[in-house]
Amino acid sequence: MTLWIQILLVIGLVLTAVYLVRATPSASHQAVRRILVILAVLVGVVAVIWPGLLSAIAHALGVGRGADLLLYGLVVVVLIESVSNYKRSVTQARTTSALARELALTEARLEDAIADVAALKKSSPSGKGK
Repeated sequence: MTLWIQILLVIGLVLTAVYLVRATPSASHQAVRRILVILAVLVGVVAVIWPGLLSAIAHALGVGRGADLLLYGLVVVVLIESVSNYKRSVTQARTTSALARELALTEARLEDAIADVAALKKSSPSGKGK
C-alpha cells in the first residue's frame, strides 16, 4: 500500500474524531450526511455493475486488491456512522431528560395550584354553602 493512500485513510479517521468532538449536529450536518449516503450508494452500484473498476482504482491508489480498498472505506464509513448515532443518542437522551424534568415541575405546580384553589374554597364564605 502506498504512503498517500495511508495518509488519506488516516485523514478520514482524524476527521471522524473531529466530528465526534464537535457540537451537536445541525441541519448542515444532516445535509452532508445525506449526500454521503447517496454517494456511498452510487459507489456501491458502480462497484456491483463494474467489479473490475474497484480493483483498477485500488491498484491505481497502491492498494493490493479492490476488496481491501472497499474494506478500508467501509471502516471509515462505519466509524462515521457510529459517531453520528452516538451523538444523536446523546442529544435524544438530553432532550428526554429535559422534558421529564419540565413535566415533573409542571405537575408539581399544578398540584400546588389545585391545593391553593381548594384552600380558597374552604376559607371563603360562599364556598361553605355549596
